[in-house]
Amino acid sequence: MGIYITVIAMTRIAGKRSFSKMSSFDFAMTVAVGSIIATTVLSQSASLWDGMAAVVSVYILQLSAALARRNDTVKKAMDNTPLLLMDGPVILEDNLRKGRVALSDLRARLREANVVELSEIKAVVFETTGDISVLHKEHQRPLDEFHLEDVQRH
Repeated sequence: MGIYITVIAMTRIAGKRSFSKMSSFDFAMTVAVGSIIATTVLSQSASLWDGMAAVVSVYILQLSAALARRNDTVKKAMDNTPLLLMDGPVILEDNLRKGRVALSDLRARLREANVVELSEIKAVVFETTGDISVLHKEHQRPLDEFHLEDVQRH
């Protein structure tokens, strides 16, 4: 019970990002917390205090990484860069290979986004979280560059 209370307390202190789907570092942190909980609950050699100290340590690392990410150099080293998979109706085959995204996965995501014609697409982005975002051409206005500011194009 103490390990769960520690996780809940640290999640409240650290904020929502603790279990968010943001970066590979955040994913590793989530796996580490799960492993610590399992070890503390199932292992006779790990005490409750050891588990609680380990959870607090992982959260401190996560908070430190979040603060360090404010520096652009650290952010680039820790986080993936979003990758443009489609520029309008044009599929960027090199970027699919670079992102290790299969054409079938792209097709599936386009179906999920209710794309019936490739001409409906302004851009498709492979996000840092592993999600694929589809920006539709619902309006005749050009796409605001803000949306693609940090996206790797080629």
